[in-house]
Amino acid sequence: MKSSISDGLINTYLFLRNPVLHSPLIPHCTGRCCAEQDAHDLIKLLGSSDRDFLIRNNGDQVKLDTLKEKNVGLYFSASWCGPCQRFTPNLVEAYNELLPKGDFEVVFLTADQDDESFNEYFSKMSWLAVPFSDSETRERLDELFDVKGIPHLVILDASGKVVTDSGVEIIVEHGVEGYPFTQEWLNQIKEQEETAKREQSLKSILESQSRNYVIAADGRKVPVAALEGKIVGLYFSVTSFEECGSFTPKLIEIYDKLKAQGENFEIVMIPLNNEDEDESFKKGFASMPWFSLPLKDKTCEKLVRYFELSTLPTLVIIGTDGKTLHSNVAEAIEEHGVLAYPFTPEKLAELEQIEKAKQEAQTLESILVTGDHDFVIGKNGEKILVSDLVGKNILLYFSAHWCPPCRAFTPKLKEAYETIKAKNGPLEVIFISSDQDQASFDGYFATMLWLALPFGDERKASLSRLFKVQGIPTLVAIGPSGKTVTTEARNLIMCHGAEAFPFTEERMKEIEAEMAKGWPEKLKHKLHEHELLLTKRLAYICDECNESGEVWSFYCEECDFDLDPKCALEEKKENNMNPQEDQKEQGKEDQKANEGWICDGEVCFKG
Repeated sequence: MKSSISDGLINTYLFLRNPVLHSPLIPHCTGRCCAEQDAHDLIKLLGSSDRDFLIRNNGDQVKLDTLKEKNVGLYFSASWCGPCQRFTPNLVEAYNELLPKGDFEVVFLTADQDDESFNEYFSKMSWLAVPFSDSETRERLDELFDVKGIPHLVILDASGKVVTDSGVEIIVEHGVEGYPFTQEWLNQIKEQEETAKREQSLKSILESQSRNYVIAADGRKVPVAALEGKIVGLYFSVTSFEECGSFTPKLIEIYDKLKAQGENFEIVMIPLNNEDEDESFKKGFASMPWFSLPLKDKTCEKLVRYFELSTLPTLVIIGTDGKTLHSNVAEAIEEHGVLAYPFTPEKLAELEQIEKAKQEAQTLESILVTGDHDFVIGKNGEKILVSDLVGKNILLYFSAHWCPPCRAFTPKLKEAYETIKAKNGPLEVIFISSDQDQASFDGYFATMLWLALPFGDERKASLSRLFKVQGIPTLVAIGPSGKTVTTEARNLIMCHGAEAFPFTEERMKEIEAEMAKGWPEKLKHKLHEHELLLTKRLAYICDECNESGEVWSFYCEECDFDLDPKCALEEKKENNMNPQEDQKEQGKEDQKANEGWICDGEVCFKG
């Protein structure tokens, strides 16, 4: 159920909550831009020898000396950058709320490639900008503030000192409430939030200064006070989001059963739809039997931060005393339905023990045989009994032809499969399709070398629930005993190919040891002042090349600084180069530096 929502505050918020994706956007503070920097003279900082002004989006010139005694945000951004486009509306909202104070200004520093793109993007902003024509100033500020990725927001106080270079994160986390963005103020906010959680009540969560009610689908306003003393589920949802669309009917079924049993239970939806999805919200809410906060209510944004939302759908459970019982029972409802009620830690622990016992007793037949469905099919449609597969290593391949990542991964799986089978490895793969029709299934299955569940087989749903399949492609490894080895076999194939077989933890340890053979346990690097230790890391972003890495990193825990071994060890190699080789490598680096910006998924960074 991990979300990848298209637009709006919730998308930006969830994006920034992800530390792996977040690192290139807001680089670790090196000390050059914050602790060790003297106060900047804003006129010298933002001006040039022939320019003492900034511009507005209507072309008006504003003298730089109007920034004196103001807090200033330097906003590094670009129209072509998806994360920037998603963040800018949040900054616009905060800026407009702060404008009446008269002591805050934002200056846009574009990374656009042409004047037309700059002007179109700048037209959405109500603040100032360095003119597009002054590329020299923009490049100088990029270097001065060590801008490795965008969006990037540096906050300067009234004296010109850098308060923070993590303005993007602060705006998303706290909005206008984060002003004036100092660490002391953020610490105070944190203390206030912790106090609010200790003194939490249903009213403190759901009411605002201007509203003491929730709404029903028929328009009725129901006082929050009427819900006190009940177990209340807070349903964070986007009605147009596919995962929410599939979960909502299940939740309605559970809700109706509990109400029919006379249980003291209620649900309040926290809608996170975009502002332009008003009709979608109304249509979706009309079919729901519970209450909701009004769409666009500021409390929705507050609760996203308050409960540290990280996935959709989420169902937070508030107990009869107004305190939080559980941060998200959506998965428990998916797995256990009404049996998960009343969602207490004791009840969920009981269900967990039942689930653990099932896992310990798991066999291949227990997960693949349902009634008379005791077979899979081969290439020509022939039936192969599940009992004939017992004792082999099995890969369950959840995939579909319409899914580009699946089509990209299938050849890699095919290559690994052929290599393993050539060595007489006891392996079979079973394709579990999410295709839309029989023809698509048949066409995709024809490209594969292995077995499959028949198209539309009811076992797909139970297997998806059992292995918590939240996206495709997913590859689950089942050992010869019938027990689950890993649900992350796709990553293992991507990283290690056939060498990952049989996908066990022991095999991974062997591979990791082989990878690190000959590497130093620690080293010094020109990019970091501290010694870096060879450390096992699940996932990280290299602070030199800005690429993702996994398994091993040369790491400084104190500074949260990662260096991919290929980057760390390349420096040692360069130090041993002869001048001719060094010149060639420098030419490659110069060429790479001129490639400009790269967008990789949710991150835009310099190439």
